[in-house]
Amino acid sequence: MLVDNGVRDDSRVQKTARSAAAAGWDVTLLGRSPDGEPQAWRIGDVRVRLLPMGRPGEPTPMTPRRRAAALLGRLGLRTPVERAYTGLCLRWYGDRAWRRLQPALWGYEHAYGPVVDDLAPDLIHANDFRMLGVGARALLRARAAGRRVKLVWDAHEFLPGIKPWSDNVRWLPAHLAHEREYARYADAVVTVSAELARLLQREHDLPEPPAVVLNAPDRTEAGGRPERDVPGLRARFGLGGTDPLLVYGGVAAPQRGLDVLVEALPLLAGVHVALVVNHPDGPYVRSLTARAAALGVGDRLHVRGYVPHDEVVALLAGADIGVIPIQHWPNHEIALITKFFEYSHARLPIVVSDVRAMAGTVRATGQGEVFRAGDAEDLARAVRAVLADPARYRAAYDEPGRLAEWTWERQAAELDRVYARLVPAAAAGGRVDVASRVG
Repeated sequence: MLVDNGVRDDSRVQKTARSAAAAGWDVTLLGRSPDGEPQAWRIGDVRVRLLPMGRPGEPTPMTPRRRAAALLGRLGLRTPVERAYTGLCLRWYGDRAWRRLQPALWGYEHAYGPVVDDLAPDLIHANDFRMLGVGARALLRARAAGRRVKLVWDAHEFLPGIKPWSDNVRWLPAHLAHEREYARYADAVVTVSAELARLLQREHDLPEPPAVVLNAPDRTEAGGRPERDVPGLRARFGLGGTDPLLVYGGVAAPQRGLDVLVEALPLLAGVHVALVVNHPDGPYVRSLTARAAALGVGDRLHVRGYVPHDEVVALLAGADIGVIPIQHWPNHEIALITKFFEYSHARLPIVVSDVRAMAGTVRATGQGEVFRAGDAEDLARAVRAVLADPARYRAAYDEPGRLAEWTWERQAAELDRVYARLVPAAAAGGRVDVASRVG
């Protein structure tokens, strides 16, 4: 299995690897080292290896191209020139243009490719768009050497609708070209929602819709019973049991809309907000705490970092409401994100912005309220409605089969069917190797 991160904060990847091993697959999970040093450990029967791709903060050589780019930037000409260069590359090279537009993608090949070749897997599970190319090239090398291997592409995002991870105008066109070049080599595609499956089939002319594997908690997480005693959310912040508490758990970034939570606090007397986020000391979170202080509500905004994924549901259960305030981006409209299912298994009423898929689900199930994205007054209205009758919203989780369907065990069974169809020896009881990268 292949992933472009350090594995520890990626619950989907960990659950995928662990459940595959439990089903009898021999799993090696390859991730990216966060400090440039190789690392190795085990998740149960899964071997985890983090591969170095250079040290963070390492100076980049000042090549002639970089010197020219710096000069254009000082002259205010960089963006128009970059757009023209991007267009020409796409016209001349087609989907191969990423090699010139985003040559850093070769770094993944250099780090992961030789390791995958040495593992000689029967099946490669490539997570997301960067690892798709690594997996496809490994498949082609294996086939050229006369070895059979199958490729599963696990598409976590709809790339055309993603917010670029860089302000470089080449970033998105390059990654789109890279994905288009290699999507055709996937023997099977899986993804995280039915709507994303439809979009991927249309975008890449796939012969069948991708299998849907939701980002749901596993049974231990869903039951809210971690293997060790952990302090609850309120205890961590020294809050009493009667203080109304909203929680947001997940990535802290402007497009996640966390600022609207801060702006709503002056409208919600006595209500507290807890942020359980990936970068609690990052500049975005610092801007939120500064804004809360300026509004006179700094004592009601609480921040802490991530906890292990098997503690998440138990932690969230200490809140009164789970909030998903994300803004209107194309990928946000189609996703049922991890925290949606985590909040559900914590039996929290959910207050979600009016992004299409999650708002539609909440309205259909009655498990929460919807507000206009970015509108603090409307968020406050929705919160007040839930706090006035929380039992009404929690009752949605008593619907027979609802939470059982939203468990990783149901999703893992679907994923194992995909694997077994591609490598029939597994269905006959043989152990096979899975090299998985997450990207």
